[in-house]
Amino acid sequence: MLTRRQMMVALGAATLPLPLSAASVPVTLTPGTAFTRIGSRDIAMLGFNGTCPGPEIRLRQNEILRARVENGLEDGTLVHWHGIRLPNAMDGVNVLTQDVIIPNEGYEYRFPVPDAGTYWYHSHYLSYERVARGLFGPLIVEEPAPPDVDQDITAILFDIRLDDTGQFDMEFDRADFITAGRLGDLMATFLSSEQARLGDRIRLRLINPTPDRIFEIRIDGLTGFCVAYDGMPLPELVSLGNLKLAPAQSIDIIADVTGDVILRETVPSGGEELGRIVLNGQRQIRSAPIAPLPANPVPAPGEITQTADLFMQGGAGGGAHGGFGGWAFNDVSGLPNKPLISARRGEAVQVRMVNDTAFPHGIHLHGHHFWETDQNGARTHLRDTTLVAPGEAMTIVCVLDNPGAWMLHCHMLSHQADGMATWVQVS
Repeated sequence: MLTRRQMMVALGAATLPLPLSAASVPVTLTPGTAFTRIGSRDIAMLGFNGTCPGPEIRLRQNEILRARVENGLEDGTLVHWHGIRLPNAMDGVNVLTQDVIIPNEGYEYRFPVPDAGTYWYHSHYLSYERVARGLFGPLIVEEPAPPDVDQDITAILFDIRLDDTGQFDMEFDRADFITAGRLGDLMATFLSSEQARLGDRIRLRLINPTPDRIFEIRIDGLTGFCVAYDGMPLPELVSLGNLKLAPAQSIDIIADVTGDVILRETVPSGGEELGRIVLNGQRQIRSAPIAPLPANPVPAPGEITQTADLFMQGGAGGGAHGGFGGWAFNDVSGLPNKPLISARRGEAVQVRMVNDTAFPHGIHLHGHHFWETDQNGARTHLRDTTLVAPGEAMTIVCVLDNPGAWMLHCHMLSHQADGMATWVQVS
């Protein structure tokens, strides 16, 4: 029997399975039972192809991804390709784009990947439970001419809530849905490589697929820069410091190794180790400076043609609203009958997101990236998920150039399940 304190400090790294190449042949993803090993502990989870996380899928920019999902679960399933600007029919969202894949049946997703960067895939049916249990994996789209690095390493941050026996806790408490969400006891980093040489230049791809936890981390043993957020290259390099990743967000780093690379969670403990890449050997230090990555072909917005407000309501301590769930957008829980915005293809729109609740929310738009803006209205970072703090507002600008019905929701998946979802229509 484990006490809660023992579970909280049982942190450590685990190894990702070998990647699958989706460049020339279709890959098969089979959701079903899986075990994940963290330290000396095996935990029964769900996973794709028997592993948790699922296999890393890699291909080059503008290649066509073909993935056949064979449902090995006892219930329906769907797969969403998070952050990819793909055809609407391939988005993997129940009701809006696709019926669920029933048990023992299959479905082939096929689409080009227009943007290089760090993305991921995950269940989008009963996602608050399925993602918590492990139905997710990394999706890496390489540049035609990738940057010159010694290693390209994927690092998936995750947490798992355990029961008194040290296994996945199958009880989903009502209180989690109306507070900060389902936060785990066991935190870890799944790494695609656990060794590096002193002096290596590495690309470290951080992904946060947790249902609800916001990670605030620092990384020891690296000197370098953040080069991309949510797959989209930064036009100017950002110095490494404490990094915040809301659920669904990713950060790319290019940096030189100066010691053991240690990822540490800074909240609430102030420095618990999440994972480590240990030194093994040494190479000559590089003299060439780190350069920004090439931009992806995201259209720049012209004149704003539509504006909309998105009011976040509800939760513990929140005021009354008109929705039926614990949370609501604009007095509606769940997908409304009418979209938040109905736009013609190519329109530039502005959405003001107001967080009138006691908890942060990470708002994700499917099928597009958008610009965050600063207090002066200037566009800052391209993202697919933005974090809005309690009592604050964030205005985003987006060119809606991808036809279809696209979900807009809180990626704290407990909040989405209890009401925080809407959609936009592009025709």
